[in-house]
Amino acid sequence: MSEVGYYELLKSNRKYRRFWSASVISMLGEWFNTIALFTLILEYSGSEAMLGVLFTIRMLGFAVLQPVTGLLADRWSRKWIMVVSNLIQVFLALSFLMVNGPEDLWWLIGISGLMMLLHGAYITAERAAMPNIVAENELTTANALGSATWSTALAMGAFIGGIVVTQYGVEVAFIVDSITFLIGALILIPLAIPQEVNEDMRGPLFSTAYSNIKRGLSRLISEPRLKRIVFAKTTWNLAGGGLAAVFLVLAGSRMTPGEIASGIGLFFMARGIGTGVGPIVARKYLTDEKKWPALIGILVSTSGFFYLLIGLTLFENLYLTIVLVVIAHAASGANWVLSTILTQKWVEDEVRGRVFSIDMLLMSVSFSLSTFSAGWLLDNTDLSLKMGMVYFACAMMVFGIIFTMWRTEGESQQRSS
Repeated sequence: MSEVGYYELLKSNRKYRRFWSASVISMLGEWFNTIALFTLILEYSGSEAMLGVLFTIRMLGFAVLQPVTGLLADRWSRKWIMVVSNLIQVFLALSFLMVNGPEDLWWLIGISGLMMLLHGAYITAERAAMPNIVAENELTTANALGSATWSTALAMGAFIGGIVVTQYGVEVAFIVDSITFLIGALILIPLAIPQEVNEDMRGPLFSTAYSNIKRGLSRLISEPRLKRIVFAKTTWNLAGGGLAAVFLVLAGSRMTPGEIASGIGLFFMARGIGTGVGPIVARKYLTDEKKWPALIGILVSTSGFFYLLIGLTLFENLYLTIVLVVIAHAASGANWVLSTILTQKWVEDEVRGRVFSIDMLLMSVSFSLSTFSAGWLLDNTDLSLKMGMVYFACAMMVFGIIFTMWRTEGESQQRSS
């Protein structure tokens, strides 16, 4: 059975249409929030290291409870995990309205980390629930569309957010963010999402938690090809965290003097366009699933190569930098969606949440290490922004090559089948 088209999927699958709409609206506001946070950090601290701390805490917040959120996504209703996550974030986003100066930055960073913890629970539940609301011949299209519209939300939210923050201030951005979380939750509430739950997940939560988390890890390491593919996002983020979340943000703030938020928003818009285009191109041209594991590593190196070009040409031409950012993140977006689809197809419903939580945990830790390292190096050494991008881009290319060379027995069997 051939894959359905994007319009056909949205027209014919009402559940997915609602599921998708909630995610897009929530993410649109999230990027309003993010641009406002960047602006406050840079205005009140002026420190590259503090920006690195923000990203590190955010991603550690995303990561720290992933084993637990993965367990809950296999035990509790995935829909209600997403709904409650959005509702709590309504109030957390509004709390940023109380930031008045540099003395508030630490609790701002802490609340931002808590929001990312809830976002991590949402993403894990969402990824695990996807195969339960689409047919097998809709799965690739649904993931490509989800990634593309996430990216559109990033592009539009970051760009519009940059303009709104510049014109009206960060307070408006935080209010918009809270409203989008509320709308996203209300859209999800009527939705019924089927879910398989193992009998061993029905006992007391605390007494069975360790054994059930361990069972998810055992499922992952028992299949070599799955163990490899779970490192796909991590491989990119080992260098990509510093590149996209520190170097790119600082480049945006410096290439548009006097309009920090607009410059950051412009580069994040380019990033969003790239991560949206990549999955669409991958769905159309990379149709042989047997080649995906090797292609994922090549895509990481491709992203690194175009970031190398960004570093070498930085500050010379704004429009050239935007184009290169789009291409670099098209490769990273394809990497993300191909690895996600393979995980969804290879893992059973009743354990899928725990496997995705490990995926997100590894990705988050690598992102945090990368952003912290980038911020620390810029603040404590003579490393320039331009050379930092060059070094991290070269590291990304090496990581991609290593992933491509990592072959497994499972992959060989898949190729011969």
